[in-house]
Amino acid sequence: MHTFTVTVTSKLQADTVEEAALLFYQQLVVGPPPLSFHVIDEANTTTEVMLDQVRADEFASIDHTVDPGNW
Repeated sequence: MHTFTVTVTSKLQADTVEEAALLFYQQLVVGPPPLSFHVIDEANTTTEVMLDQVRADEFASIDHTVDPGNW
């Protein structure tokens, strides 16, 4: 397996960095999940990935931990 760093960017207006983090957390908990990500691989190459909502929801509904390829 490879290691990736996945980031989500959101521009927020807030009075403090803590408030900005809390507002982002609120977006993650209350709102729809983000579909746009920046993924950095082991070679430090960054790729922007835009997920299809239907395919992402289908993937998320399956327990991938039971896949022997993940052991």
